[in-house]
Amino acid sequence: MQEKQIYFPSLENVKAASKNLEGVAYKTPLNQNVTFSKEFDATILFKREDLQVVRSYKIRGAYNKMSSLNIDEKKCGIVCASAGNHAQGVALSCKLLKIKGTIFMPSPTPNQKINQVKMFGEDFIEVVIEGDTFDDAFNAAKKACDAENKTFIHPFNDEKVIEGQATVGLEILEQTIKKIDYVFVAVGGGGLSSGLSSIFKQLSPKTKIIGVEPEGAPSMLTSIKNKINTPLDTIDSFVDGAAVKRVGDLNFAICQQNLYDMITVPEGKVCQTILDLYNKDAIVVEPAGALSIAALDFFADEIKGKNVVCIVSGSNNDITRTPEIKERAMLYANLKHYFIVKFPQRAGALKEFVVEILGPNADITHFEYTKKNNRTNGSAVVGLELLSSKDLAPLIKRMKEHNFFGDYLNDNPDLLQFLV
Repeated sequence: MQEKQIYFPSLENVKAASKNLEGVAYKTPLNQNVTFSKEFDATILFKREDLQVVRSYKIRGAYNKMSSLNIDEKKCGIVCASAGNHAQGVALSCKLLKIKGTIFMPSPTPNQKINQVKMFGEDFIEVVIEGDTFDDAFNAAKKACDAENKTFIHPFNDEKVIEGQATVGLEILEQTIKKIDYVFVAVGGGGLSSGLSSIFKQLSPKTKIIGVEPEGAPSMLTSIKNKINTPLDTIDSFVDGAAVKRVGDLNFAICQQNLYDMITVPEGKVCQTILDLYNKDAIVVEPAGALSIAALDFFADEIKGKNVVCIVSGSNNDITRTPEIKERAMLYANLKHYFIVKFPQRAGALKEFVVEILGPNADITHFEYTKKNNRTNGSAVVGLELLSSKDLAPLIKRMKEHNFFGDYLNDNPDLLQFLV
Protein backbone atom coordinates (compact mmCIF):
# COMPACT_ATOMS: atom_id res chain seq x y z
CA MET A 1 0.00 0.00 0.00
CA GLN A 2 1.34 3.42 -0.97
CA GLU A 3 2.31 5.65 1.95
CA LYS A 4 0.16 8.74 2.33
CA GLN A 5 1.88 11.92 1.19
CA ILE A 6 2.39 14.49 3.97
CA TYR A 7 1.25 18.00 3.13
CA PHE A 8 3.80 20.80 3.46
CA PRO A 9 2.96 24.41 2.55
CA SER A 10 4.93 25.39 -0.54
CA LEU A 11 6.88 28.64 -0.75
CA GLU A 12 4.81 29.58 -3.79
CA ASN A 13 1.51 29.20 -1.87
CA VAL A 14 2.80 31.10 1.15
CA LYS A 15 3.96 33.97 -1.06
CA ALA A 16 0.48 33.97 -2.66
CA ALA A 17 -1.04 34.11 0.84
CA SER A 18 1.21 37.05 1.71
CA LYS A 19 0.03 38.88 -1.40
CA ASN A 20 -3.57 38.03 -0.54
CA LEU A 21 -3.16 39.52 2.95
CA GLU A 22 -1.89 42.90 1.76
CA GLY A 23 -4.08 45.62 3.22
CA VAL A 24 -5.69 43.13 5.65
CA ALA A 25 -2.91 41.92 7.98
CA TYR A 26 -0.12 44.20 9.17
CA LYS A 27 3.52 43.39 8.48
CA THR A 28 4.32 43.44 12.17
CA PRO A 29 7.65 44.72 13.54
CA LEU A 30 10.61 42.48 14.35
CA ASN A 31 12.31 44.39 17.17
CA GLN A 32 15.21 43.62 19.47
CA ASN A 33 14.16 43.57 23.11
CA VAL A 34 16.89 45.18 25.21
CA THR A 35 15.69 43.78 28.55
CA PHE A 36 15.73 40.12 27.54
CA SER A 37 18.81 40.51 25.33
CA LYS A 38 20.78 41.69 28.37
CA GLU A 39 19.32 39.01 30.61
CA PHE A 40 20.28 36.15 28.29
CA ASP A 41 23.40 37.68 26.73
CA ALA A 42 21.88 37.14 23.30
CA THR A 43 20.10 39.08 20.57
CA ILE A 44 16.44 38.50 21.46
CA LEU A 45 14.04 39.68 18.76
CA PHE A 46 10.28 39.93 19.27
CA LYS A 47 8.01 39.33 16.27
CA ARG A 48 5.13 41.53 17.41
CA GLU A 49 2.02 39.72 16.21
CA ASP A 50 0.30 41.21 19.26
CA LEU A 51 0.18 44.45 17.22
CA GLN A 52 -2.07 43.01 14.51
CA VAL A 53 -5.43 44.71 13.97
CA VAL A 54 -7.08 41.80 15.85
CA ARG A 55 -4.10 41.66 18.24
CA SER A 56 -2.95 38.21 17.13
CA TYR A 57 -1.60 36.43 14.05
CA LYS A 58 -4.90 34.59 13.55
CA ILE A 59 -6.21 37.07 10.98
CA ARG A 60 -3.62 35.69 8.55
CA GLY A 61 -4.96 32.14 8.40
CA ALA A 62 -8.63 33.04 8.77
CA TYR A 63 -8.68 35.58 5.94
CA ASN A 64 -6.51 33.47 3.64
CA LYS A 65 -8.92 30.54 4.06
CA MET A 66 -12.16 32.50 3.81
CA SER A 67 -11.09 34.51 0.75
CA SER A 68 -10.48 31.20 -1.05
CA LEU A 69 -14.12 30.07 -0.73
CA ASN A 70 -16.22 29.95 -3.88
CA ILE A 71 -19.34 32.07 -4.40
CA ASP A 72 -21.77 29.38 -3.19
CA GLU A 73 -19.71 28.68 -0.04
CA LYS A 74 -19.59 32.38 0.79
CA LYS A 75 -23.35 32.70 0.24
CA CYS A 76 -24.15 29.77 2.59
CA GLY A 77 -22.00 31.23 5.38
CA ILE A 78 -19.35 29.85 7.69
CA VAL A 79 -18.99 28.35 11.17
CA CYS A 80 -15.94 28.29 13.43
CA ALA A 81 -14.91 27.38 16.97
CA SER A 82 -12.37 29.38 18.94
CA ALA A 83 -11.18 30.35 22.41
CA GLY A 84 -10.86 33.92 21.16
CA ASN A 85 -8.13 34.85 18.73
CA HIS A 86 -9.21 32.73 15.76
CA ALA A 87 -12.74 33.99 16.40
CA GLN A 88 -11.57 37.59 16.06
CA GLY A 89 -9.74 36.81 12.83
CA VAL A 90 -12.81 35.08 11.44
CA ALA A 91 -15.13 37.87 12.62
CA LEU A 92 -13.09 40.57 10.90
CA SER A 93 -12.81 38.42 7.78
CA CYS A 94 -16.60 37.99 7.77
CA LYS A 95 -17.05 41.75 7.78
CA LEU A 96 -14.37 42.41 5.15
CA LEU A 97 -15.63 39.66 2.82
CA LYS A 98 -19.32 40.20 3.68
CA ILE A 99 -19.83 36.57 4.76
CA LYS A 100 -22.30 35.58 7.49
CA GLY A 101 -20.66 33.58 10.29
CA THR A 102 -21.55 31.71 13.50
CA ILE A 103 -18.75 31.58 16.05
CA PHE A 104 -18.76 29.02 18.88
CA MET A 105 -16.68 29.92 21.95
CA PRO A 106 -16.13 27.96 25.21
CA SER A 107 -17.49 29.44 28.44
CA PRO A 108 -14.06 30.15 30.08
CA THR A 109 -13.22 32.57 27.23
CA PRO A 110 -12.51 36.00 28.77
CA ASN A 111 -15.31 38.52 28.23
CA GLN A 112 -12.80 40.87 26.65
CA LYS A 113 -12.28 38.41 23.79
CA ILE A 114 -16.01 37.79 23.33
CA ASN A 115 -16.69 41.52 23.14
CA GLN A 116 -13.84 42.01 20.66
CA VAL A 117 -15.28 39.30 18.41
CA LYS A 118 -18.63 41.06 18.36
CA MET A 119 -16.94 44.39 17.66
CA PHE A 120 -14.91 43.09 14.71
CA GLY A 121 -17.74 41.09 13.15
CA GLU A 122 -20.59 43.53 13.78
CA ASP A 123 -23.81 42.37 12.07
CA PHE A 124 -22.05 39.68 10.05
CA ILE A 125 -21.50 37.29 12.97
CA GLU A 126 -23.35 35.53 15.79
CA VAL A 127 -21.51 34.33 18.92
CA VAL A 128 -22.63 31.09 20.61
CA ILE A 129 -21.12 30.17 24.00
CA GLU A 130 -20.81 26.39 24.28
CA GLY A 131 -18.98 24.00 26.65
CA ASP A 132 -16.06 24.29 29.05
CA THR A 133 -13.16 23.79 26.62
CA PHE A 134 -12.23 24.59 23.04
CA ASP A 135 -12.97 20.97 22.15
CA ASP A 136 -16.54 21.27 23.50
CA ALA A 137 -17.11 24.37 21.37
CA PHE A 138 -15.45 22.67 18.41
CA ASN A 139 -17.76 19.63 18.56
CA ALA A 140 -20.86 21.83 18.83
CA ALA A 141 -19.69 23.96 15.91
CA LYS A 142 -19.11 20.92 13.71
CA LYS A 143 -22.62 19.62 14.40
CA ALA A 144 -24.16 23.00 13.57
CA CYS A 145 -22.02 23.25 10.44
CA ASP A 146 -23.15 19.85 9.14
CA ALA A 147 -26.79 20.53 9.98
CA GLU A 148 -26.83 23.90 8.19
CA ASN A 149 -24.55 22.94 5.26
CA LYS A 150 -22.07 25.71 6.00
CA THR A 151 -18.28 25.81 5.59
CA PHE A 152 -16.24 25.13 8.72
CA ILE A 153 -13.24 27.43 9.19
CA HIS A 154 -10.82 25.34 11.19
CA PRO A 155 -8.46 27.29 13.46
CA PHE A 156 -5.41 25.22 12.54
CA ASN A 157 -6.00 21.92 10.69
CA ASP A 158 -6.43 23.41 7.22
CA GLU A 159 -3.99 23.98 4.36
CA LYS A 160 -5.07 27.54 3.60
CA VAL A 161 -4.98 28.45 7.29
CA ILE A 162 -1.49 26.99 7.66
CA GLU A 163 -0.30 28.90 4.58
CA GLY A 164 -1.72 32.12 6.03
CA GLN A 165 0.04 31.60 9.36
CA ALA A 166 3.25 30.71 7.49
CA THR A 167 3.47 34.31 6.27
CA VAL A 168 4.79 35.16 9.76
CA GLY A 169 7.92 33.15 8.95
CA LEU A 170 8.23 34.73 5.53
CA GLU A 171 8.12 38.22 7.06
CA ILE A 172 10.74 37.40 9.68
CA LEU A 173 13.21 36.29 7.02
CA GLU A 174 12.50 39.41 4.96
CA GLN A 175 13.00 41.69 7.99
CA THR A 176 16.52 40.69 8.98
CA ILE A 177 19.77 39.97 7.20
CA LYS A 178 21.19 38.28 10.30
CA LYS A 179 21.29 34.51 10.53
CA ILE A 180 18.54 33.40 12.91
CA ASP A 181 19.69 30.63 15.22
CA TYR A 182 16.47 29.94 17.13
CA VAL A 183 12.76 30.68 16.83
CA PHE A 184 10.49 30.09 19.82
CA VAL A 185 6.83 29.70 18.90
CA ALA A 186 3.73 28.95 20.97
CA VAL A 187 1.85 25.78 20.04
CA GLY A 188 -1.88 25.33 20.50
CA GLY A 189 -3.40 23.34 17.67
CA GLY A 190 -0.24 23.80 15.61
CA GLY A 191 -1.27 26.19 12.83
CA LEU A 192 1.45 28.77 13.40
CA SER A 193 4.20 26.32 14.33
CA SER A 194 3.57 24.08 11.31
CA GLY A 195 3.38 26.97 8.85
CA LEU A 196 6.32 28.94 10.21
CA SER A 197 8.58 25.89 10.59
CA SER A 198 7.89 24.86 6.98
CA ILE A 199 9.06 28.23 5.66
CA PHE A 200 12.23 28.10 7.74
CA LYS A 201 12.83 24.53 6.59
CA GLN A 202 12.86 25.79 3.01
CA LEU A 203 14.63 29.15 3.43
CA SER A 204 16.68 28.83 6.63
CA PRO A 205 17.04 25.10 7.39
CA LYS A 206 19.72 25.56 10.06
CA THR A 207 17.42 27.66 12.25
CA LYS A 208 16.19 25.64 15.23
CA ILE A 209 12.45 25.94 15.77
CA ILE A 210 11.35 25.38 19.38
CA GLY A 211 7.67 24.69 19.98
CA VAL A 212 6.30 25.78 23.37
CA GLU A 213 3.14 24.52 25.06
CA PRO A 214 1.60 25.22 28.49
CA GLU A 215 2.43 22.48 30.98
CA GLY A 216 -1.27 21.82 31.55
CA ALA A 217 -2.02 21.13 27.87
CA PRO A 218 0.91 19.23 26.31
CA SER A 219 -0.99 17.85 23.32
CA MET A 220 1.77 18.32 20.70
CA LEU A 221 4.55 17.13 23.01
CA THR A 222 2.55 14.04 23.95
CA SER A 223 1.81 13.30 20.29
CA ILE A 224 5.44 13.69 19.22
CA LYS A 225 6.59 11.41 22.05
CA ASN A 226 3.97 8.81 21.09
CA LYS A 227 4.70 9.24 17.35
CA ILE A 228 0.96 9.47 16.74
CA ASN A 229 -1.55 12.30 17.20
CA THR A 230 -2.75 11.66 20.73
CA PRO A 231 -5.74 13.40 22.35
CA LEU A 232 -5.46 14.36 26.02
CA ASP A 233 -8.19 13.40 28.48
CA THR A 234 -8.03 16.67 30.43
CA ILE A 235 -6.25 20.01 30.10
CA ASP A 236 -5.68 23.18 32.12
CA SER A 237 -7.39 25.87 30.03
CA PHE A 238 -5.70 28.84 31.75
CA VAL A 239 -3.50 29.53 28.70
CA ASP A 240 -6.71 29.67 26.69
CA GLY A 241 -5.08 30.58 23.37
CA ALA A 242 -2.88 27.45 23.40
CA ALA A 243 -4.87 24.85 25.30
CA VAL A 244 -6.38 22.12 23.11
CA LYS A 245 -6.89 18.44 23.80
CA ARG A 246 -5.86 17.40 20.31
CA VAL A 247 -3.64 19.11 17.75
CA GLY A 248 -4.47 19.03 14.04
CA ASP A 249 -3.45 16.01 12.00
CA LEU A 250 -1.87 18.18 9.30
CA ASN A 251 -0.09 20.24 11.94
CA PHE A 252 1.20 17.22 13.85
CA ALA A 253 2.64 15.62 10.72
CA ILE A 254 4.53 18.81 9.88
CA CYS A 255 5.71 19.66 13.41
CA GLN A 256 6.86 16.11 14.02
CA GLN A 257 9.38 16.54 11.22
CA ASN A 258 10.22 20.24 11.47
CA LEU A 259 10.56 21.12 15.15
CA TYR A 260 14.01 20.97 16.70
CA ASP A 261 12.49 20.62 20.16
CA MET A 262 9.09 20.70 21.83
CA ILE A 263 8.83 21.80 25.47
CA THR A 264 6.24 22.79 28.05
CA VAL A 265 6.29 25.77 30.39
CA PRO A 266 4.48 25.90 33.78
CA GLU A 267 1.49 28.23 33.83
CA GLY A 268 3.02 30.10 36.79
CA LYS A 269 6.15 30.83 34.77
CA VAL A 270 3.95 32.17 31.96
CA CYS A 271 2.23 34.46 34.46
CA GLN A 272 5.54 35.83 35.74
CA THR A 273 6.59 36.54 32.15
CA ILE A 274 3.35 38.46 31.55
CA LEU A 275 4.08 40.62 34.60
CA ASP A 276 7.73 41.12 33.61
CA LEU A 277 6.80 42.22 30.08
CA TYR A 278 4.34 44.75 31.43
CA ASN A 279 6.49 46.08 34.28
CA LYS A 280 9.78 46.27 32.37
CA ASP A 281 8.73 47.01 28.78
CA ALA A 282 5.06 48.11 28.98
CA ILE A 283 4.14 45.21 26.66
CA VAL A 284 0.71 43.70 27.29
CA VAL A 285 0.38 40.05 26.26
CA GLU A 286 -2.08 37.25 26.84
CA PRO A 287 -0.86 33.96 28.38
CA ALA A 288 -0.34 32.30 24.98
CA GLY A 289 1.54 35.41 23.82
CA ALA A 290 4.03 35.02 26.66
CA LEU A 291 4.77 31.32 26.06
CA SER A 292 7.65 31.79 23.63
CA ILE A 293 9.39 34.29 25.92
CA ALA A 294 8.77 32.22 29.06
CA ALA A 295 10.65 29.35 27.40
CA LEU A 296 13.93 31.30 27.15
CA ASP A 297 14.93 30.43 30.73
CA PHE A 298 14.98 26.74 29.83
CA PHE A 299 17.47 27.39 26.99
CA ALA A 300 19.59 30.07 28.72
CA ASP A 301 22.93 28.34 28.16
CA GLU A 302 22.14 27.20 24.63
CA ILE A 303 21.04 30.60 23.28
CA LYS A 304 23.87 32.68 24.75
CA GLY A 305 25.43 34.80 22.01
CA LYS A 306 22.82 33.67 19.47
CA ASN A 307 20.18 35.45 17.38
CA VAL A 308 16.81 34.42 18.76
CA VAL A 309 13.27 35.24 17.63
CA CYS A 310 10.27 34.94 19.96
CA ILE A 311 6.84 35.08 18.35
CA VAL A 312 4.66 37.31 20.53
CA SER A 313 1.50 35.70 19.28
CA GLY A 314 -1.24 37.77 20.90
CA SER A 315 -2.26 40.47 23.36
CA ASN A 316 -5.94 39.77 23.97
CA ASN A 317 -5.67 39.73 27.75
CA ASP A 318 -8.57 40.53 30.05
CA ILE A 319 -7.48 42.96 32.77
CA THR A 320 -9.84 41.25 35.24
CA ARG A 321 -7.49 38.24 35.13
CA THR A 322 -4.61 40.24 36.63
CA PRO A 323 -5.14 39.09 40.26
CA GLU A 324 -5.11 35.44 39.16
CA ILE A 325 -2.03 36.02 37.01
CA LYS A 326 -0.19 37.59 39.94
CA GLU A 327 -1.31 34.79 42.26
CA ARG A 328 -0.13 32.04 39.92
CA ALA A 329 3.19 33.84 39.39
CA MET A 330 3.83 34.09 43.12
CA LEU A 331 2.92 30.46 43.70
CA TYR A 332 5.37 29.46 40.98
CA ALA A 333 8.09 31.66 42.53
CA ASN A 334 7.44 29.96 45.90
CA LEU A 335 6.48 33.30 47.47
CA LYS A 336 2.77 32.65 48.10
CA HIS A 337 1.73 29.98 50.57
CA TYR A 338 -1.49 28.75 52.11
CA PHE A 339 -1.81 27.03 55.48
CA ILE A 340 -4.37 25.64 57.85
CA VAL A 341 -3.32 27.42 61.05
CA LYS A 342 -4.43 26.02 64.43
CA PHE A 343 -4.77 28.79 66.97
CA PRO A 344 -4.20 27.50 70.52
CA GLN A 345 -7.02 28.11 72.97
CA ARG A 346 -5.37 30.90 74.90
CA ALA A 347 -5.61 34.66 74.98
CA GLY A 348 -3.24 36.52 72.68
CA ALA A 349 -2.66 33.57 70.32
CA LEU A 350 -3.46 35.57 67.21
CA LYS A 351 -1.13 38.39 68.26
CA GLU A 352 1.62 35.86 69.00
CA PHE A 353 1.19 34.35 65.55
CA VAL A 354 1.48 37.70 63.79
CA VAL A 355 4.36 39.13 65.84
CA GLU A 356 6.49 36.12 66.79
CA ILE A 357 5.75 33.52 64.13
CA LEU A 358 5.40 35.63 60.99
CA GLY A 359 7.79 38.43 61.82
CA PRO A 360 8.74 41.14 59.30
CA ASN A 361 9.24 38.84 56.27
CA ALA A 362 5.64 37.68 55.74
CA ASP A 363 2.36 39.44 55.02
CA ILE A 364 -1.10 37.97 55.51
CA THR A 365 -3.04 38.17 52.23
CA HIS A 366 -5.88 35.79 53.10
CA PHE A 367 -7.49 34.96 56.44
CA GLU A 368 -10.66 32.96 56.96
CA TYR A 369 -11.78 30.96 59.96
CA THR A 370 -12.86 27.46 59.01
CA LYS A 371 -15.46 27.34 61.81
CA LYS A 372 -17.70 30.35 61.70
CA ASN A 373 -19.13 29.78 65.20
CA ASN A 374 -15.81 29.33 66.99
CA ARG A 375 -13.66 32.23 65.84
CA THR A 376 -11.80 32.85 69.07
CA ASN A 377 -10.04 29.50 69.21
CA GLY A 378 -10.57 27.68 65.91
CA SER A 379 -8.50 26.90 62.84
CA ALA A 380 -8.13 29.33 59.96
CA VAL A 381 -7.06 29.22 56.32
CA VAL A 382 -4.21 31.72 56.05
CA GLY A 383 -2.52 32.96 52.89
CA LEU A 384 0.98 34.37 53.31
CA GLU A 385 3.22 36.34 50.98
CA LEU A 386 6.96 35.98 51.68
CA LEU A 387 9.83 38.27 50.76
CA SER A 388 12.01 35.30 49.83
CA SER A 389 11.37 31.62 49.14
CA LYS A 390 14.12 30.91 51.70
CA ASP A 391 11.79 32.20 54.43
CA LEU A 392 9.41 29.25 54.06
CA ALA A 393 11.29 26.49 55.92
CA PRO A 394 12.06 28.64 59.01
CA LEU A 395 8.42 29.81 59.05
CA ILE A 396 7.06 26.26 59.06
CA LYS A 397 9.56 25.32 61.77
CA ARG A 398 8.37 28.18 64.02
CA MET A 399 4.71 27.29 63.39
CA LYS A 400 5.32 23.68 64.44
CA GLU A 401 7.38 24.60 67.51
CA HIS A 402 4.58 26.85 68.78
CA ASN A 403 1.78 24.40 67.84
CA PHE A 404 0.24 26.63 65.17
CA PHE A 405 0.84 24.31 62.21
CA GLY A 406 -2.20 22.48 60.88
CA ASP A 407 -1.54 21.75 57.20
CA TYR A 408 0.33 23.12 54.18
CA LEU A 409 -2.14 23.58 51.33
CA ASN A 410 0.27 24.30 48.46
CA ASP A 411 1.03 20.58 48.35
CA ASN A 412 -2.68 19.77 48.10
CA PRO A 413 -3.89 20.94 44.67
CA ASP A 414 -7.41 19.61 45.24
CA LEU A 415 -7.84 22.06 48.11
CA LEU A 416 -5.69 24.84 46.68
CA GLN A 417 -7.88 25.19 43.58
CA PHE A 418 -10.63 26.64 45.78
CA LEU A 419 -8.34 29.48 46.85
CA VAL A 420 -6.57 30.40 43.59
